Amino acid sequence: MQCIKKRLAGVFAMAMALFLGAQTVSAASAPPLTQVKVLKVESPGCGFEDIAEGQAQTRCNHSGPNIKVYVLEVGYGRQPQVALDGFEVDGTRTKVCAFANGNLTDCSERTKVVGYLYIFNLAGKQEGTFTFSNTSINAPGNTMSTQLYIK
Repeated sequence: MQCIKKRLAGVFAMAMALFLGAQTVSAASAPPLTQVKVLKVESPGCGFEDIAEGQAQTRCNHSGPNIKVYVLEVGYGRQPQVALDGFEVDGTRTKVCAFANGNLTDCSERTKVVGYLYIFNLAGKQEGTFTFSNTSINAPGNTMSTQLYIK
């Protein structure tokens, strides 16, 4: 009986310490998508072409093998839908982080992940309309998309 009283007293003391002085740890929810955009198109014939906001097609004629498309996604999406003229395109993604000055950078240091940089290889496809869309993983569940005609 004595042993049970000691255990109960210990449990009670621990519960009181948690109740009176413990801090709770909670993770912030993932930010919803706020932006998706094509940043660059790369090809052997043209090198890197920067894509301006609202640009509907590439200025350079990238047609040929080994075309790559770089897409920035700010926020967290579920599963992107990516295609060239309706045909699925494969790619890779890298975390993107932000420092206090607002510059986007990779996450090699301990920083907050704000989105992803995707690199899509058009795998021999010559030209066409590139599309990217994704839906936020949480509220408001918005879908964002971008498209670019690659010539």
